[in-house]
Amino acid sequence: MNEIEIKEQMCDICHKMWQLGWVAANDGNVSVKLDEDTFLATPTGISKCFITPDKIVKINRKGEIIEAAEGYRPSSEIKMHLRCYEVREDVGSVLHAHPATATGYAVANKALDGYTMIESIIAIGSVPVTPYGTPSTYEVPEAITPYLEEHDVMLLQNHGALTVGADLLTAYYRMETLELFAKISLTAHLLGGEKEISRENIDRLCGMRAQYKVTGRHPGYKKYPEGSK
Repeated sequence: MNEIEIKEQMCDICHKMWQLGWVAANDGNVSVKLDEDTFLATPTGISKCFITPDKIVKINRKGEIIEAAEGYRPSSEIKMHLRCYEVREDVGSVLHAHPATATGYAVANKALDGYTMIESIIAIGSVPVTPYGTPSTYEVPEAITPYLEEHDVMLLQNHGALTVGADLLTAYYRMETLELFAKISLTAHLLGGEKEISRENIDRLCGMRAQYKVTGRHPGYKKYPEGSK
């Protein structure tokens, strides 16, 4: 994809995030890596439903603006995005949003770490809650750093959710999987509790990541390096 196509895809994803109710007002941010020192990011202070390609800003690895329309600058949360790219060379895109049910778990400080749903086991594994960090400060990047080695999906305590992927669509799909898993987990809890899949079948499902060409990291399953790295 060329830069224009990537910007159009970023706008499409932003519009989907707003339509799904994952963001309100000016919440959320999206970024994509173009090369080792060049990134595209959504600007601060704009609803995701109003994002257009001309509003996307281009920055370097330090968060400095390379190219932007007058009056536009990246979100202060870009520090969190840049930390993901710094720690993980395989990451090509980062999404931050507030999907309601998953964020409910983040506010309750409850990890989504049950291995109860086939699709989530294969796609994302357990989802931790990272320690609280004040938005726009380096507390947030510092809080997520210990989890980036093994997790592509995280809940940010009292804040929202973060997903990373080799490309924008992968990061977006992981946010979709997270929110659906959160809804199903909450429903299961209301119906009497979740029932975990057996360890044998969990291992089999994790071993299928390579078969399905799932990229990224998976917590606790280093025995499947071809599918988890």
